[in-house]
Amino acid sequence: MSEYKNATNAIHAGVRQTQEQENSEAIFTTSSFAYGSAAEAAAKFGGDEDGNIYSRFTNPTVEMFEKRLAVMEKGEAAIATASGMAALMTMAYSLLKQGDRVVCSRNIFGSSIKFFNAYTVKFGVEVIYVDATDYDAWEDAINANTRLCYFETPSNPLYEVVDVERVSALAHAKGALLCVDTVLATPALQNPLTQGADIVMQSATKFIDGQGRSLGGALISSQEIVEHFVAFMRSAGPTMSPFNAWILLNGLETLELRMKAHSKNALQLAQYLEQHAKVKKVNYGGLPSHKSHELAKKQQKDFGGLLSFELEGGKEAAWGFIDRVQLMSITGNLGDTKTLVTHPATTTHGRLSPDEKEAAGIADGLVRISVGIEDISDIIEDVEQALNGI
Repeated sequence: MSEYKNATNAIHAGVRQTQEQENSEAIFTTSSFAYGSAAEAAAKFGGDEDGNIYSRFTNPTVEMFEKRLAVMEKGEAAIATASGMAALMTMAYSLLKQGDRVVCSRNIFGSSIKFFNAYTVKFGVEVIYVDATDYDAWEDAINANTRLCYFETPSNPLYEVVDVERVSALAHAKGALLCVDTVLATPALQNPLTQGADIVMQSATKFIDGQGRSLGGALISSQEIVEHFVAFMRSAGPTMSPFNAWILLNGLETLELRMKAHSKNALQLAQYLEQHAKVKKVNYGGLPSHKSHELAKKQQKDFGGLLSFELEGGKEAAWGFIDRVQLMSITGNLGDTKTLVTHPATTTHGRLSPDEKEAAGIADGLVRISVGIEDISDIIEDVEQALNGI
């Protein structure tokens, strides 16, 4: 039989089907595992036999999620973490050492910038930021000490699209690894490992869950690289819980369907906003006016469910719009079946300094919408009445 497509893998990959769990993956809510003999315990703890040891780093439910996600991402292996930020920490502390350089896009999640600036540099790691789509800047910044290059594509909240193959070639020429955070696209819309990336990072909290129920993160790569992450997990323990893994397994089952619906609604909303007199700019790769529209079409199967737009009138106008919405939930999360709205400058990127916000392009008038899968006419009606009120 030929390889299954992603929509099929999202339901079947990683399952160890038994009579007791014929129609649903089991939740193994146990901290440790029992053995038949001292010799068996010693063999498993020593790595001479495969098997579960302790749920900090081996658990059957978490393993099912890891295997399913790895298949969908076209990777050899995956490791699940307690959150997206835990995945970033796991990668950084597993791979980096004193004297290493990280070359990173400025257009990343605010907490990721804070993590690099406040914690990673404390261990003697140099972090250099470049504009996401300035490939000359990438080339200039990547030197012989560079261990890791990192960016989001599409980025949150400005929808910057980075050429994975191009940055991959620059990184590999200097012996560096490339990690791509593709939380907005998910494996349903993009597989960076097939485009030259070495590692994919996911915040499963977002579209993979899809209903705002649980936290989770993941790193997907080669078996060799994932083994470094497993060693760190065994010692440090930023672990995904079995219950969250079970929730996220179920989220993966509908991911393909949901991402199609999110993308369809987001495009229609972006088209509406682009024509509105009070909107200065719309950031969405599905619009032909977007500077990276053609690259997004090449790299992605669709354009996803997140957009942002800038209003005339700065923070006052942005807050006025957000306070007037009726259908949307005001929250810093994204990727829900419900439509969500936030003001990045005072929420997701609120801990950045004014200079850091300016460098990252986070304007006071910027509004971010994670477009849900409600009827699009209801979403547009809510946006229209909120815009009319400011």
